[in-house]
Amino acid sequence: MKLLILGANGFIGSNLIAHIVAHKPDWKIVGLDLATDKLGPLVGHRQVTFRQADMLASREWIEAQVKEADVVLPLVAIATPATYVSNPIAVFELDFEANLAVVRDCVKHKTRLIFPSTSEVYGMSEDLPYDEEESRLVTGPIHKQRWIYSCSKQMMDRVIYAYGVRGDLRFTLFRPFNWMGPKLDDVWSNKGTSSRVVSQFLSDIVHGRDIQLVDGGTSRRCFLYIDDAIDALMRILENKDGCADNGIFNIGHPGNEASIRQLAEQLLAVVKSYPDYKDTPTRIRDTTADTYYGKGYQDVDRRIPAIVQAERKLGWKPVTDFPSSLQKTVEYYMRVRPALQECHNASGG
Repeated sequence: MKLLILGANGFIGSNLIAHIVAHKPDWKIVGLDLATDKLGPLVGHRQVTFRQADMLASREWIEAQVKEADVVLPLVAIATPATYVSNPIAVFELDFEANLAVVRDCVKHKTRLIFPSTSEVYGMSEDLPYDEEESRLVTGPIHKQRWIYSCSKQMMDRVIYAYGVRGDLRFTLFRPFNWMGPKLDDVWSNKGTSSRVVSQFLSDIVHGRDIQLVDGGTSRRCFLYIDDAIDALMRILENKDGCADNGIFNIGHPGNEASIRQLAEQLLAVVKSYPDYKDTPTRIRDTTADTYYGKGYQDVDRRIPAIVQAERKLGWKPVTDFPSSLQKTVEYYMRVRPALQECHNASGG
């Protein structure tokens, strides 16, 4: 199999490539991204051809690679809530417009597409748990700009599905529900509120900042460890007997539901079990959504995935519980801490 991964250096891409290199020696990967820090030595691996460049400046190259690939996995997207509010146009331009061009390349060259949707397409739906085939997709008013991400992704889903129904595209849509694990974000850089929730809280703790809980941290999410997520993606890629063709799959762990406050408390406890952080000054305090994100933010009380489709068609089921997911995530960041700190010191960061 020859696989094109756009956003190869990201959280999903880097973990997926590492797994493929370890378990699929006959697969070939062509990757594109702006950086290589999460891939490290994988960039030079015999199975990997990597181009360090901007997706937006690589249109001709991307189409040429789509034509030669067996499967395309476009993972390039802005997926941080703070940016949905602060720069919604950038979210639309990258998450929808740039990815639409890739989808059309797949249609043109008859290349199979595996596209990352999101749990956010369900918006404020009250149809818990969220069902891929029946749940309503409900978003808030226009002035709540955080919904531009949800709408951009939902429109991509609809376009891809329409091409599939018309017979122009073999596709699979997968919807991640709060994946966590190694390489989620660089927690060692002091970058404020731009990270996703797990890495943001971890960054706060290691830098001695207070964890800020928006509206008390009462919102609840279901967290999935990256190893379980990669297992699901591999089943989609392998596509035995066409099991993933034209399918939409929630990829999450309904049994790993926790409030954001519980996440903060348990993550703080895990980090404080390490001697260097047992006396961290980090405290948990409440704030408002308007203060933290800006007036364009709106939240959802709960997101719970129904995973019947993944269980039945892919034979997939998550196995890593919530405490183990947190422990493994923290262990990774503590293990790579010295190298990352040396890197930041060398660069003046």
